[in-house]
Amino acid sequence: MSTPTYIPLDGRRVRVRIDGDPDRAPVLLLHGIGRSLEDWAPQFHRLARTHRVIALDVPGFGFSDRPRERITLPVLARGVADTLAALGEERRVHVIGNSLGGAVALQLLALEPARVASLVLVNSAGFGSQVAMALRLLAVPGIGYLATRHTTRLAAEMNERLIFADKSLVTKERIDHALAIAEQPDPGDVTYETARALATGRGVRREWRTELIASVAKHPRPTLAVWGDLDRVLPAHHLVTARQLLPHAETHLFAGIGHMPQIECPDKFAQLVLAFLAGAEVRIS
Repeated sequence: MSTPTYIPLDGRRVRVRIDGDPDRAPVLLLHGIGRSLEDWAPQFHRLARTHRVIALDVPGFGFSDRPRERITLPVLARGVADTLAALGEERRVHVIGNSLGGAVALQLLALEPARVASLVLVNSAGFGSQVAMALRLLAVPGIGYLATRHTTRLAAEMNERLIFADKSLVTKERIDHALAIAEQPDPGDVTYETARALATGRGVRREWRTELIASVAKHPRPTLAVWGDLDRVLPAHHLVTARQLLPHAETHLFAGIGHMPQIECPDKFAQLVLAFLAGAEVRIS
C-alpha cells in the first residue's frame, strides 16, 4: 500500500494517494467539504484488490493548494480533471464521491464526459436543499467567514459527531487530523467560498442543482447512489430525489449509518461498490 504524496500542478501542489495495479481500471475517490482523502482510508486496500485507486485532497481542501480562481463547483471539478492529467491517467475513471465530492463527480461528468466511466454517489450533495445547520451557517456572510477562520477542538469534535451515527468513530486521531487541516493556509477560504457558491443560510441553492442534473442527463453513465439512513448532514430522503432525477441509477440505503458509510460499514460498502463496478465494466466494455 502507498502513502500520500504531492504532485505539482500549475505551480501548486496537490496531495494524492495511489494504490493498486496501475494496469487495472482506475477508481477516483472524492471527499466532501473541508475534508481530505483520509475519509476513504478503510476503502484503499479493499478497492485496490481489483482496481487502481486514486484518492486526492481536492484542490483547496485538505493539504492541497487552492486553485487561483474563486471557488465554484466547476473550478473544483477542473482541478480534479487537471490532477488526473498530471498523473497521466487518460482512461475513463469510475468516480466515487462523498457529500460535496458527489457533486464534484457529477460536475466532472458534465464538464468532461470522456473522463467518466461510472458514478458512485455516496450521501451526495445535489439532490435537495436541506443540509445541516452548521453548513448553512457557513454560507452566511460574516458568520461563515469568522467560523472558517478559527476551528476549535470543540468545533472539530462537534463536526465529527455530526458525521457519524457511531460515536465511537469520533476519535482523538480524527479530531487532531481535522485541526491539522484547519491550520493549513487555504481550507478556511476555500470552505467559505464553496459554501457561499453552493448554499445560502436557508439551504443548498436550487439553481446549480437544476443546471447540473440537466447537464448530467445528457451523458448517462452507470450510476449507483447510496445513503446512510441516519445521515444528519444531508438527510436520507434525498435518495428518493436521486431516484427520480437519475431513474437509471441503482440505489441502496444503509441501515443505522450516518454520512460516511465508507467508514461506518466498510465491508458492506466495498462489497456493494465492487459488485456495481464489475457490472458497470461489463456494460461499458
